[in-house]
Amino acid sequence: MYKNFIKPVADWIIALCAFPFFCILWIVVAIAIKIEDGGPVFYMAERIGKDSKKLKMFKFRSMKVNAENILNADGSTYNSKDDPRVTKVGKFLRETSLDETAQLLNMLKGEMSLIGPRASGWDALPTYKDDEIDKMKVRPGITGYTQAYYRNSISVREKRLYDAWYANHISFGLDVKVFFKTIVTVFKHDNVYTN
Repeated sequence: MYKNFIKPVADWIIALCAFPFFCILWIVVAIAIKIEDGGPVFYMAERIGKDSKKLKMFKFRSMKVNAENILNADGSTYNSKDDPRVTKVGKFLRETSLDETAQLLNMLKGEMSLIGPRASGWDALPTYKDDEIDKMKVRPGITGYTQAYYRNSISVREKRLYDAWYANHISFGLDVKVFFKTIVTVFKHDNVYTN
C-alpha cells in the first residue's frame, strides 16, 4: 500500500507544494549560473529510471560548458574539491546539494521520488549484476539511503547493493529515517567528494 500508492501520491503532493518556494530559489540560482559564464542553466542527464527505462534528469549545471566526462576506475563519476571543470557557482551548488533540487521537476512528472535509489548514468545499465538490478524496481530519488548514509564514501558496487536492498525494504519508517539523515549529511557536508 505505501510503496505503490501512498508514496507516489505523497511525492506528487510534496513536489506541488514545494514548487512555488523552489521557483524563487531557482531564479536566484539561474541568474548566478548565467552571470558566471552565460551557459545553459540546466544539465539534462540521461539516467536509468524505474524498470530500467531511460530518464532525462534535471540538474542545475555545475560544470563549465562542454566539460570532459572523467570517470574513476570503478566507473563512478570523478568528483574532487579542486576539480577545474566545476564553476564557482557550481561548487557551491554541489556542496549544498542545490544542484539536485531541479529534480523536483522530475517528481512533478512522476518520474522520480523524493526518496529512492540514486539514478545511475544510462550507459551503466549493461554493467549491472543480477544482485544489483532490483534497484530499478522503484523510481529513483532526489535523495536516498546511500546518499544519506554514505554519499561518496563507498564503492559503486556497495551503493548498488544498498540501493537494491532499499528497493526491497521500502517503508514509511525507513523513508522518514532517510529524510532526516539527509538533512544532517547535507548540513555537515559529509563525503561530498570522491577524491
